[in-house]
Amino acid sequence: MVLSVPPSHANHPRLHPVAPHLAPMFCFALLTVSCALASFALACATPFAAFAVVAAAMLPLRPALVILTGAWLVNQGIGFGALHYPIDGSTIAWGFVIGVAALLSTAAASAVLRMQPRGRTPLMLGIALIAAYGTYEIGLLAATPLLGGEGAFRAAVVARIGVTSAAWLAGLVAACEIVRLVAPFGCRRAMSA
Repeated sequence: MVLSVPPSHANHPRLHPVAPHLAPMFCFALLTVSCALASFALACATPFAAFAVVAAAMLPLRPALVILTGAWLVNQGIGFGALHYPIDGSTIAWGFVIGVAALLSTAAASAVLRMQPRGRTPLMLGIALIAAYGTYEIGLLAATPLLGGEGAFRAAVVARIGVTSAAWLAGLVAACEIVRLVAPFGCRRAMSA
């Protein structure tokens, strides 16, 4: 006789717009398309903290990190390929710093969501965004002694990007909810199990 151990609440996703086996592909599609849109619209202010929270709320840490890496690659491809970022040591280094900061923010969001109670998902996503955004900004700020750019960390700039990240998170969560509501009946049954 095989015993079935129910999974712990810490491993359940907080966002589940599609069946669990489709979640990685859905998350990848959602975040890469969103990242492409944000990269064209916002250039250097891509809301990676919001993307990190969505990935962490939808997936375990390792797949979430892979998805964020994919979104970062889309951002860099658009930056260097379409927006013609200068190909120099400083710009390339900043690109890698942004990638590392995005991965650190994903880990921070995942840790916060694992520690929080299962209810009150909007509040928990907000707390995870604060942790992810703080981690992201600290990661970027840590590179300024070597790469410069301290002016980008003025309070007004940091606040504006934080508000932009919150708006993107709200939009991404809304997109997940819309997909969940219009999902075929079979997917909805699989998600509620």
